[in-house]
Amino acid sequence: MDLQAFNSAERAEVVELAATCAPIPRWCGALADARPYAGREDLLRDAAALAATWTDVEVDAALAHHPRIGERIEANGAEAGFSRREQAGAGADAASAAAWVAANREYEDRFDRIFLIRAAGRTQQEMLARLRDRLGNDPATEARVRAGQLAEIALLRLEAQVVPTRSS
Repeated sequence: MDLQAFNSAERAEVVELAATCAPIPRWCGALADARPYAGREDLLRDAAALAATWTDVEVDAALAHHPRIGERIEANGAEAGFSRREQAGAGADAASAAAWVAANREYEDRFDRIFLIRAAGRTQQEMLARLRDRLGNDPATEARVRAGQLAEIALLRLEAQVVPTRSS
């Protein structure tokens, strides 16, 4: 959808699109309600500023059904499609799948939450190294890092879905 269509779409359509980026109702509604945006950069700047206000409760709710990195993604829909493409290389073979199962278990035992990282543009080895590094975080720091990763993912997805309006 181009920015002009985004600006003129029904609120429900914009909220639905935003939810495929990050299913945080307050964020989705605020993006829809702040329209029209003068440019895509304005939209992305506003989206980033709003994402910086996400609470732990909102992030946890948004990730309640998010697949673990390295798991086979069976769900359908736009959000699942994004996750499938973003995590394409993780857990592709038996050895890496086993490494992800162990790493995810260690992270979840430490923080009682699933591990989240922006997978786009990162190798499987880099993501596993970051997971291991983050195990040293205290819970409050890790909650902020995790929210920041969700924000990075959401902004990349929003940028991919709302393209600049072409001039005539």
